[in-house]
Amino acid sequence: MTSTSSQITPLFDVRARTRIAATPAEVYAVVSDLPRSAEWSPECTGGTWVSGRPGAVGAVFRGENLRARDVVAWAPVVRGVWRTESQVVAAEPGRVFRWAMRDSAGNPQDSVWSYEIAPDGDGCVLVHGLRMGAATEGIRGITAEMDEATRRAFLAEWTEKLAGDLRATVERVKAIVEQA
Repeated sequence: MTSTSSQITPLFDVRARTRIAATPAEVYAVVSDLPRSAEWSPECTGGTWVSGRPGAVGAVFRGENLRARDVVAWAPVVRGVWRTESQVVAAEPGRVFRWAMRDSAGNPQDSVWSYEIAPDGDGCVLVHGLRMGAATEGIRGITAEMDEATRRAFLAEWTEKLAGDLRATVERVKAIVEQA
């Protein structure tokens, strides 16, 4: 039996890091405030907490997103405005904040976004990541009609897109925190 690229795990494991001249607590206070995501995310335009204590493990966030038409333009990805739901799976102030994307039935998927923060001299290092172990409902839908070569091309281009988004995000968070 051979595996296809959509069965390889992790499907995505992408990270970006930056050093920030601020305390881990200051950075955590910003990145764990998901409704503010529009200030730093290339796609998330904000959103609201819909259940649980905001920022606490188990809390659910409904994000509003906007994707440009030219992002991996040949692939059948969602374009324009769309919404997602995610559930906080780790919340350790000053250290780590993670949330898992939920499927259409409201179940957490093996698609976890994270911010990890570590002290570094008089500042800290922020690492933003996405680890998708198994293909999510959305990725399965996007790649369903693709042959293996096309699926591999999509996953490679999507990985590049994700890496660019994560780099942009950590640099924007750095600018926001350091200007505060």
